Amino acid sequence: MAGTKRKRRGGLVVQAKKPKRNEKDARPPDERRVAEEEVEEEERDRIPGPVCKGKWKNKERILIFSSRGINFRTRHLMQDLRTLMPHSKADTKMDRKDKLFVINEVCEMKNCNKCIYFEAKKKQDLYMWLSNSPHGPSAKFLVQNIHTLAELKMTGNCLKGSRPLLSFDPVFDELPHYALLKELLIQIFSTPRYHPKSQPFVDHVFTFTILDNRIWFRNFQIIEEDAALIEIGPRFVLNLIKIFQGSFGGPTLYENPHYQSPNMHRRIIRSISAAKYKEKQQVKEVQKVRKKEPKTLVPHDPTADVFVTPAEEKPIEIQWVKPEPKVDLKARKKRIYKRQRKIKQKMDSGKTK
Repeated sequence: MAGTKRKRRGGLVVQAKKPKRNEKDARPPDERRVAEEEVEEEERDRIPGPVCKGKWKNKERILIFSSRGINFRTRHLMQDLRTLMPHSKADTKMDRKDKLFVINEVCEMKNCNKCIYFEAKKKQDLYMWLSNSPHGPSAKFLVQNIHTLAELKMTGNCLKGSRPLLSFDPVFDELPHYALLKELLIQIFSTPRYHPKSQPFVDHVFTFTILDNRIWFRNFQIIEEDAALIEIGPRFVLNLIKIFQGSFGGPTLYENPHYQSPNMHRRIIRSISAAKYKEKQQVKEVQKVRKKEPKTLVPHDPTADVFVTPAEEKPIEIQWVKPEPKVDLKARKKRIYKRQRKIKQKMDSGKTK
């Protein structure tokens, strides 16, 4: 008997719909068994995807690009950062004539809320901007002592796309401007959890150390056996210049009093070398003047010859006999050789006749 159900309003009894028959159940049992075995083999051969049991909530995206005029080392450093940060995006080089506020529009088009911008000047100085787009804050650094992954050739290695640990120097918690930079670095360099391009492993550490009023960046591999560290690379040093309230501009929150521009540094080096050259020229001029001055005659001191003892006089010998001439052996050998040569020539001429 078919099942029936009753509507709530009214007393009509309506027949229930028959359940749809599955096509797999309609097949004979032998074919069904073969299909199940094929599915099992496919599942066995299939490579499992990355383990992800959660939801991607932290939608941080980093835009990493540069201006025109960078050298090969900066390009390699930028590429290394992109490989180490799976949540990063790339863009074409920006023209140096454009103003920095244009970067906020580029970040908006790329759907990025953080930015790492490399600015090259004079083809020898490199500046790095870390910015929270579009509201700020932002920080400008001078990048020094760059060593890329290909240049270092360290023994350490890590999985591509794995999430890093961030290690900060205790000085970051002592001063307010370093605390602000710490929060900015955490939001930029930390890979969001459950990111589609990331792997659910933690096998390397980003260290930020403060020494000599600079931030030193290092990347280390974590060894599973004893939790020892082996450096992977890249490595570079950030010399803080200014911290701005806005993104790529705005009121200045902090200015580094220990910062010295590279132009001033080169000027000091040139002035030191010029001072050494001037000193050498002055010494030469003084020596020339001394040579031209008349020599002052020192009067003879009569007491200087008190302890001088006269030398013994040797008797003079007169040689009455003429000395024998010395024998020149080389000339004697030449004469003998000439005689022998003449004799041979005479003998050869006699035989021919």
